Amino acid sequence: MANKVWCNIAIFLLVSLFLADNTIVVLDALHNVPNNIKNQPYRTGYHFQPPKNWMNVYTGPMVYKGIYHLFYQWNQNGAVMDVNETVWGHATSTDLINWITLSPAIKPSRPSDINGCWSGSATILTNGKPVILYTGNDRYNRQVQNLAKPKNLTDPYLRHWTKSPENPLVTPNAANHINSTAFRDPTTAWLGRDKRWRITTGSQEGRRGLAILHTSRDFVRWKQSPKPLHYHDGTGIWECPDFFPVSRTDSRGLDTSSSAGPMVKHVLKVSLTDTFRDYYTIGTYDEVRDVYVPDKGFVQDETAPRYDYGKFYASKTFYDSVNQRRILWGWVNESSPEKDNIKKGWAGLQAIPRVVWLDESGKRLVQWPVKEIERLRTTQVKWGNKVLKGGGSVIEVHGVTASQADVEVFFKVSGLDLENADVIEPGWTDPQLICSEKNASFVNSGLGPFGLMVLASKNMEEYTSVNFRIFRARGNNKEHVVVMCSDQSRSSLEKGNDKTTYGAFVDIFPYQPISLRTLIDKSIVESFGGKGKTCITSRVYPKLATGERTHLFAFNKGSQNVDIFSLSAWSMKSSL
Repeated sequence: MANKVWCNIAIFLLVSLFLADNTIVVLDALHNVPNNIKNQPYRTGYHFQPPKNWMNVYTGPMVYKGIYHLFYQWNQNGAVMDVNETVWGHATSTDLINWITLSPAIKPSRPSDINGCWSGSATILTNGKPVILYTGNDRYNRQVQNLAKPKNLTDPYLRHWTKSPENPLVTPNAANHINSTAFRDPTTAWLGRDKRWRITTGSQEGRRGLAILHTSRDFVRWKQSPKPLHYHDGTGIWECPDFFPVSRTDSRGLDTSSSAGPMVKHVLKVSLTDTFRDYYTIGTYDEVRDVYVPDKGFVQDETAPRYDYGKFYASKTFYDSVNQRRILWGWVNESSPEKDNIKKGWAGLQAIPRVVWLDESGKRLVQWPVKEIERLRTTQVKWGNKVLKGGGSVIEVHGVTASQADVEVFFKVSGLDLENADVIEPGWTDPQLICSEKNASFVNSGLGPFGLMVLASKNMEEYTSVNFRIFRARGNNKEHVVVMCSDQSRSSLEKGNDKTTYGAFVDIFPYQPISLRTLIDKSIVESFGGKGKTCITSRVYPKLATGERTHLFAFNKGSQNVDIFSLSAWSMKSSL
């Protein structure tokens, strides 16, 4: 413990010395969190949060001179959202896990952003210089697009940004048929074959969602394209669009400006305010016509796949040129009432950064926590070949810090037991409804629910269940459907929290071991099923299961036996 403290102090002093030449207040995540917040039971240990107050959308992630930059929407003045007070919070890291929080990068100060500096993106230009495009809420409460550049390119921390005198660069008006109150969140730019930069910005026309396209040669003068990159009727506004290429042949990431071709697909992600969820499609980008066409079976609406089937919104990716990977960030909001957030003094946090790539089927994206998170692992517990007997078997996982842990488990079901799975009815098309009705608190099926009970109290008055259920098709004992659930219904004795149960299908073959990885951090549970094919994130606030009173269990409440093929659980130390 003493070594860790001295290490943290040394890092803090080094960063402070580096920053001393500028009169900037350094808000280090370890040392400047107010005491009334630092020791709260729901304050996370290894997820990024500002020292205090409200945070939401992640904007402009990038890597520059070996330093990762995280920008985010932040209310400096309170733990509630206030769009007119929104600034660009700024944090830097060398490993995506340990963060130094700096002063805001962009604040309202000009007519083009005086009522709020909203979301946007960072782009690394061909000369290696980073720039930011962001939405400003101007003095007329119109949403306009602005440019900011670093003041000192030799500073890897990019602490000072200057706004272009040309701002706003793009404005809505009657001539271009852009809705002035629904025109926001420009994407990272990509460079076309014609050497013109392109960005797409979220908008709507009536109930039609739009990804409006603009092009530029100099990144200052932008021209609207005759057609949007893509659109779809009935969705409402497309917030926080993200457009990027993925390789069809391997898991390596591609630069956003990578040329389209037979070995490249493109992903368009949009955030829909109607559902407060993110949806993505996979398709083809026509570089000549400047349009994106989703593949057959994909529609840019609520039927599209999601990165995460729990709490995960306004997500954003960037290309990590250092490690040749595409990294996904997501905002995870609270499940507690606003009055509780005000009392805590903070709201919102960042999901663990995830590497994202195209599955070999070409029909979905796969996600996995960045490898750097494994540096926080300490004490390990390992199991092998344990049987979870049918009818309600529960086994506690001893020897780890259950409130702050990383757990990876592989379950195995015999072929004979698979034949005894319950039949899935034709109308059971909503996995969230299946998980909600088939609650993990009861024994009511053949195969499942089985999985983990996390953030659990000793006598299980409180727990969050992350579990699987396996069904078979009617008339076919060899065809099966796997459902993954995150059940918060018994997560807390507190009455006022949102305890929605989440669910999603997992496209896996249950004759093989079924994998589940769960990151537990006091009030957040991030789960990755089927080696990252399905992800569910939840926020929970137990009253009994906090600190050392937290327990971790493996369980099986189905009628058939389930084997734990292997289980590894690690206590996780806190990040800096």
